[in-house]
Amino acid sequence: MQMTLRWYGTGHDTVTLKQIRQIPGVTGVITTLYDTKPGEVWSRERIRAMKEEVESAGLTVAGIESVNVHDDIKTGSGDRELYIENYIQTLENLGKEGIRMVCYNFMPVFDWTRTELARMRPDGSTVLAYTQEAVDAIVPEKMFESIAGDMNGSVMPGWEPERMARVKELFEAYKDIDDEKLFANLIYFLERIMPVCDKYDINMAIHPDDPAWSVFGLPRIIINKKNILRMMSAVDNKHNGVTFCTGSYGTNLNNDLPDMIRALKGRIHFAHIRNLKFHSATNFEESAHLSSDGTFDMHAIMRALYDIGFDGPIRPDHGRMIWGEVAMPGYGLYDRALGATYLQGLWEAIDKENKAK
Repeated sequence: MQMTLRWYGTGHDTVTLKQIRQIPGVTGVITTLYDTKPGEVWSRERIRAMKEEVESAGLTVAGIESVNVHDDIKTGSGDRELYIENYIQTLENLGKEGIRMVCYNFMPVFDWTRTELARMRPDGSTVLAYTQEAVDAIVPEKMFESIAGDMNGSVMPGWEPERMARVKELFEAYKDIDDEKLFANLIYFLERIMPVCDKYDINMAIHPDDPAWSVFGLPRIIINKKNILRMMSAVDNKHNGVTFCTGSYGTNLNNDLPDMIRALKGRIHFAHIRNLKFHSATNFEESAHLSSDGTFDMHAIMRALYDIGFDGPIRPDHGRMIWGEVAMPGYGLYDRALGATYLQGLWEAIDKENKAK
């Protein structure tokens, strides 16, 4: 596996490439053109400039997170064909620049949902958190307002102000879209883009819905093993794969994370590894990465990835805000650096145990 860190780009991230380069074992970044809008074509020139900036810092571009999918593609309406063609052109340009992995999602309206961005923990750190009761008590149009004050001046992915200003319009666009229609639109999209993925050996790694159940009545399809295997079967191409995010699949305690990893052997193209601490089935907060601080057995998760021969990029996911750092919630330097070294320690131990048998 290749240890990486997500990086939003100069001018969008408080963390620098120089700092990332100093985290032991981190050799690449998962990055993006953060100021592009869904449906916009990424030019080859901008992709090359981004890649050269990363490489000049001694790192590699291990993948893109995300090339966002336009809502017309998700709803199967409006200018769907135009936006799919634009997406194909972006993939073509990425492929020509040697970038071989793209993480994306197919979530309606909200890319992810949290009800708190700075819940205080007993140790004084702050974390992202979710309670169903808070969601049930708020109207969707007010969701952005409820968390905007805790964004530390950043623009959170999936919660861009211009997008949130259209919440009513977006809900109207999805009013007739249920799980089956959303699934059909996903399959249509994948079938259209697989030829360019085959041409350039680009792995498409779909990110799971977060949380793994319906929020505000919106459809949710990338939530469990059954649905993922159905997607794999519908578009049976090695480039149609997943981002295995433990923190997203893990929001549903019925999901057996190591079992899911083993069931997806060969189709996990990217991994987000983080831990959650549950207070009830629908009240959870993000924790430090180590097993003892949360609910998940991180050793078992890393063991499963090792056992299936996972060799793609991996990154510590959301970290706590610690040591007085002010950054995009979940994306500071310090706790993610701790997470990266912890996960590498687990991997090294598993590797040595395996070779000693």
